[in-house]
Formats: sequence, C-alpha cells, structure tokens
Amino acid sequence: MAKESMKARERKRRKMVDKYSAKRAIMKAAGDSEGLQKLPRDSAAVRLHNRCQISGRPKGYMRQFGISRINFREMALNGLIPGVKKASW
Repeated sequence: MAKESMKARERKRRKMVDKYSAKRAIMKAAGDSEGLQKLPRDSAAVRLHNRCQISGRPKGYMRQFGISRINFREMALNGLIPGVKKASW
C-alpha cells in the first residue's frame, strides 16, 4: 500500500494538469517556450504517474480498469467487476 502522501501528491498533480492544460496547449502552439517555463512544473502531463485507485500501487497498473493487477484479480474472483470471470478450459 502506497503512503497517503504519495497518493495525495498524485491527486494534486492531476488537478494541476487539468487546470493548466488549456493554457499550456495555447502556449505550446504559439511556440512560447519562456511562457511554458514560467508555469508550475507539476502542470506538465509527463509528470503524472498512473497509480491504482484503491491501493496507490504504481506498478502493475491496468489502464482499462484504473486499478493494479492484484486488486483486479481479487475483485474479479469476488465477482465485483461486471463481465469478467476467471478463464478455464
């Protein structure tokens, strides 16, 4: 389980990226590199890191579901994810 501070930092970055995305796109299209440098560092989308919404785990993240592989497996086995069931052949 990730520390709460790490999860909070990622949430803060995501909010900042959403806030500055339009402004950043305009500056990027205009070629205003000095203006881009003056924006907050965390407003760049490349600084985001996908994390599991439940545990905050940074590795083994499944984009389609937004959770880690471990939580996905547990939820699938318990029938909490619609349309997903364990394969057997």
